[in-house]
Amino acid sequence: MAKIALMGHGVVGSGVAEIVMKSAQSLAKKAGTPIEIKYILDLRDFPELSYSDKFIKDFDIILGDPEVSVVVEVMGGLHPAYDFVKASLQAGKSVVTSNKELVAAKGAELLAIAAEKHVNFLFEASVGGGIPIIRPLHQCLGANEITEIAGILNGTTNFILTKMIREGSTFDAALAEAQRLGYAERNPAADVEGMDACRKICILASLAFGSHIYPDKVPTQGITQITPEDVQYASDWGGVIKLLGRAKLGGDKKVQIAVSPCFISRESQLASVDDVFNGILVRGDATGDVVFYGKGAGKLPTASAVVADIIDVLKAQDTIATLHWKDGDGSNLADPDAEELESYLRVSGPNAAQAVQQAFGPCTELHRADAPAEEFACILPAMAAALRRAKLEELEARGIAVLGSIVVAEV
Repeated sequence: MAKIALMGHGVVGSGVAEIVMKSAQSLAKKAGTPIEIKYILDLRDFPELSYSDKFIKDFDIILGDPEVSVVVEVMGGLHPAYDFVKASLQAGKSVVTSNKELVAAKGAELLAIAAEKHVNFLFEASVGGGIPIIRPLHQCLGANEITEIAGILNGTTNFILTKMIREGSTFDAALAEAQRLGYAERNPAADVEGMDACRKICILASLAFGSHIYPDKVPTQGITQITPEDVQYASDWGGVIKLLGRAKLGGDKKVQIAVSPCFISRESQLASVDDVFNGILVRGDATGDVVFYGKGAGKLPTASAVVADIIDVLKAQDTIATLHWKDGDGSNLADPDAEELESYLRVSGPNAAQAVQQAFGPCTELHRADAPAEEFACILPAMAAALRRAKLEELEARGIAVLGSIVVAEV
């Protein structure tokens, strides 16, 4: 009999409890032993539940109980989650978590402690909800050198952009609809400003390339400035706008990583990933492109990934050696200002087209219906990000208003 402790009984935590209790027989066969939830740590009381007697409010009860071999952390946030998880690992208990903020900030440290104590720190549910991605990266694709990862990693922003593409909605109207349907939080900043996607691409890139990448080192831009006009120009170009987390290994073994809205071609496998779905493209030297697709959040999809990790922990004889990366100090990262990409530009002003061509050289003009006379949009040639930024500043100094600037991603 394996006894586990569940920390947090919110959306995901209640889903984990539901799966463990309803599917007890099948889980026991898969894990090789029955699984029992001994404690549930939560500040709230749930007297209406049939398992209300399992709730506790003191973490030290879990820490001091030698019967508890696996601790499941689904509270979210850094504190007290980090302190509880670290203490559990140091006490020789394996930990399973869905907490992307924790893994992105402390993953290298916690993996090292787990290895030292011969236990496991697993976090399949931290990226992609119910989509298997962490395990495939370090096991199924283990024969590959991963060269690039590009993903639609946030369902909220993908829903908003889908509404803007399909219905011509403004950002504000699409966000309001996402909040009404429960896809966006009352305070949606972490989603729409790109931080959620940033944490997830940091986890994937750390695992794929072997060194921890901290979110504060990653250039991150959200979708709050995207307009219906930008969407129309993307369509004329032959593509759509998606918020992508991108990480690419250069020839110098440094990682170019960023989160931003991108123009992507309709021919891309990610272009048709719509609504609240996620899509993650992994490029390997042996497999080529592999795409993982599914719902990136939700009670039961995310809980299913947590429970799968519990099973893996119980079946493991020791620390899973392939799930590992070393700490990083930023020296593993390429200069973001040096990244050379094509980009979309929308400007307005007197003789705007001439001014753009004088600054950037020949470009590919784009069109949309009913565009104002002084508006001009185009695809600029590939150039370093720093040079493009300097030229945009030159345009603004000449009285040309920059209304939109979005990179073009080849994925």
